[in-house]
Amino acid sequence: MLLLVVWIAVVVLAVVVLGALGYGLFGAANRLRRELEALEREVRPVLTEVQATAARAADTRPSP
Repeated sequence: MLLLVVWIAVVVLAVVVLGALGYGLFGAANRLRRELEALEREVRPVLTEVQATAARAADTRPSP
């Protein structure tokens, strides 16, 4: 009987630990996703400007 109680306690503890790890991993993944979206919002205008500058440079370059 005591062994059954110990096994139940071990299983419950393992589930709690795995739940905490999963919660932490999903939270970190969400934070990373938000940071990447913010970075993309910050970089998008610069990328557009660089592409426009490259297009202008290509238009002004003389053809061989």
